[in-house]
Amino acid sequence: MDKQDQELIASVVAATVKQLVKEQVIPAPKEDKKREKDKADSARKSGRHVYGLKGIEELFHVSHKTAQKYKDGILRPAVRQNGRKIITDADYAMELFSKAGDKNER
Repeated sequence: MDKQDQELIASVVAATVKQLVKEQVIPAPKEDKKREKDKADSARKSGRHVYGLKGIEELFHVSHKTAQKYKDGILRPAVRQNGRKIITDADYAMELFSKAGDKNER
């Protein structure tokens, strides 16, 4: 096997691993998880908005179904929806989520 074949095999393996991580078959490296957490934290601190259910999923690290439940339930005051467009105030959503957790602990 020459060097070109080895490089081809290495690139195929790397692409396969990336796809498996993306599909969550194998856990993502800790750096990626830390980067996601930092992204969610920066969204909270800057008063930014998250868009769509995907934004809620990333902010709270939940599934699509759970994000839908949050949007229709505890996060309703923080969500603005016009047709299919969903905009959520990240700071207010985190505050509402925290308050809902406090109620459940009592």
